[in-house]
Amino acid sequence: MTTNTFDKLAQHTFSVGVELPLDNDWAHFDATKGTPFGVPDMTEHHSRIQLADKLGFKAAWVRDVPVYDPSFGDAAQVFETFTYLGYLAGITDNILLGTAAVVLPLRQPWLVKKAAATVQQLSNDRLILGVASGDRPVEYPLFDVDFDSRGEHFRQSLEIVKHGENSLKPGMSLLPRSTTPPLYVAGLAQQSPQWVGENMDGWLAYPGTPNEHVKRVELWRSVAGNKPYVSFIHLNLVEDDEAPIKRHRFGVETGVNGLIKELNAMKDAGVDHIGLHFRRNTQPLEDAMQRIADYVLPHFHK
Repeated sequence: MTTNTFDKLAQHTFSVGVELPLDNDWAHFDATKGTPFGVPDMTEHHSRIQLADKLGFKAAWVRDVPVYDPSFGDAAQVFETFTYLGYLAGITDNILLGTAAVVLPLRQPWLVKKAAATVQQLSNDRLILGVASGDRPVEYPLFDVDFDSRGEHFRQSLEIVKHGENSLKPGMSLLPRSTTPPLYVAGLAQQSPQWVGENMDGWLAYPGTPNEHVKRVELWRSVAGNKPYVSFIHLNLVEDDEAPIKRHRFGVETGVNGLIKELNAMKDAGVDHIGLHFRRNTQPLEDAMQRIADYVLPHFHK
């Protein structure tokens, strides 16, 4: 990868995306069907991501969950992160493709670097490479990695992802050549805020209320200036457009007007981008996405 970072998300003052999987399995979980809680139905994933792209959502975010652990109850989008991103790059045109986030201590950093370069080229520079130190202790023994040392592993891997070419022997190169995707970090990755602000291109902040984000944004701006600040909302968009905002863990249940109000509050708090997570959504996803595109996105994507 070359060293020129071109962050397409940073060009927008505020934008709205989606977090995959595009499924509402949490809202409609049925234990009698035999599928564990937290394992989404990916049957419609192809058509739904294409719909999100067509409707103008700014980014689609995937996660990195190598094994399903019932104690966490979340298999993310099921498919392996970079493999799936390559697939998504081939079936979408405009939507940015972000990771939230690749667990660097559990991956060979040279292969992360090559995979990111591949997705970046296949997607025409639409990748946002979010990285993390990870937070699920059960995964680390599987990869022979010490959980308590994940912060050190993170820094070592990040150095290769960012500057690995400098250590190659003359004549060697990592292919394909591509622009370097912007590097965002989830949480602090066991680092200090100052280190994160200096070394990363953006912050993937955990979901919270607008008031909670005010304090986090203040911290981020103090160490990172105007670099993008991204977070997520677990949304249940109900049929009644006037339904008031009801808060639940990591998000809200509300109507169209309440969602506009919540997103405006996020924007006022200094958030640059919100990814909408639909797994709690009780209404059909296609309907919810269409209503958001018709009545919500025009307020923010101008």
